[in-house]
Amino acid sequence: MSWLCVVLIGVLCYEVVARFVFNSPTEWAYEVSQEMGLTIIVMGSGYALLRKAHVRVDVFYKLLPPRGQALVDVLLGVIIFFPVLVILIWVSVNRALFSWSMHEVVQTTFWYPPSWPQRTVMAIGLFLLALQGVAAFIRDLYFLLRNKRYD
Repeated sequence: MSWLCVVLIGVLCYEVVARFVFNSPTEWAYEVSQEMGLTIIVMGSGYALLRKAHVRVDVFYKLLPPRGQALVDVLLGVIIFFPVLVILIWVSVNRALFSWSMHEVVQTTFWYPPSWPQRTVMAIGLFLLALQGVAAFIRDLYFLLRNKRYD
């Protein structure tokens, strides 16, 4: 995904030069950059969870011992993370299937690209985030029950 960031920068630089130097804006750059940004964020979310790079309010969390942190992670996973993720996956898969079946196009540009790539990437990225969430949940639960890290 980091290489896609380089491509995204290239697309945006091309658009800026085309628009302000040659006074000839593109029809495709906005939509392509939006799709690339979505792909980078959604596909990188599972990796961010693996590296514990997601933003968290840890005013009290960092004061807890490691087992207390694992307990908080398990409880919040059951109460918030997994229910919200199940809803998001359900909605994104339904939207992707609808987009595929109806040959839906994006109406925000005159280019009218198909919307199924965005919707499919969203569903896949959320599913990968769920897999990483299950792995983290099992790791934290194992630590709580056995008082040993499973790495």
